[in-house]
Amino acid sequence: MIEWINVIIQGILLGGLYALFATGLSLSFGVMRIINMAHGDFIIVGAYLAFAIVQPLQINPFYTILLVVPLMAVLGYALQRLVLNKTLGTDIMPALLVTFGMSIIIQNLLLEIFSADFRGLNAGEVEVASIGLGNNIAIGVFPLITIIIAIAVIVTLQYIFYKTNLGRCFRATSDDHEIAQLMGIKTKHIYGMAMGLALGVTAIAGVLLAIRTNFDPAAGPLQLLYAFEVVIIGGLGSFWGTLVGGIILGIAQTIGSNLDPGWGILAGHIVFIIILMVKPNGLFPKTRER
Repeated sequence: MIEWINVIIQGILLGGLYALFATGLSLSFGVMRIINMAHGDFIIVGAYLAFAIVQPLQINPFYTILLVVPLMAVLGYALQRLVLNKTLGTDIMPALLVTFGMSIIIQNLLLEIFSADFRGLNAGEVEVASIGLGNNIAIGVFPLITIIIAIAVIVTLQYIFYKTNLGRCFRATSDDHEIAQLMGIKTKHIYGMAMGLALGVTAIAGVLLAIRTNFDPAAGPLQLLYAFEVVIIGGLGSFWGTLVGGIILGIAQTIGSNLDPGWGILAGHIVFIIILMVKPNGLFPKTRER
């Protein structure tokens, strides 16, 4: 019994990282209706940026978040304004094709710059430290920090979306971009801000991934798969649904791994398919069709 409690706790904590993977994807789809096929690769870009900062400066990887997030946010804004805004419309294929091409370009650039070697970040004792709850139940400090960061990010995004003028512009543009333009909202700028915010969150996910496990230039598609599953489980456009989706996927994977080491990822996919069959729009969908 104690063993299974530990497994479920680890799954819940792992869900925090998966929620961060998916939040940026949910945001970009919710505002622009863009399915970003390069999303997972941008997570890895964030990880490599942190690695490139840590190597010469020899600082704690957590501090790199302060540098990587604004860099990725600026990249996201520029990318949306210069490239992705040109793909928007009723047809989703242009954005799919362009972001798929970006995915290939990013992987090859990272391969050329950093080689195919696995990389990782060392955060010191926090990676192995744990908090005992008694009865042989323990919580890892780093996974706990990760889920706290995920919750803080979601609370911040909820505040931005529902309590600020920028958030009102996001929601108005998402509901009907043509009417939003008539009301004086600069939709191209709003789209850029949304993608900047999305990649800023993605950068946090990339840094935490780099601390948690090793990564390489080809690791992006797997992170994209996790992000897709979490977004669909939680429901498109719902930030808290994304957290719930991440926790569900995390618990499924840890239970599967506990049953058989080879069943971890597969168990997550099975749970995803079951939920998709029962609730095709996810558990807490918020987006509406244009």
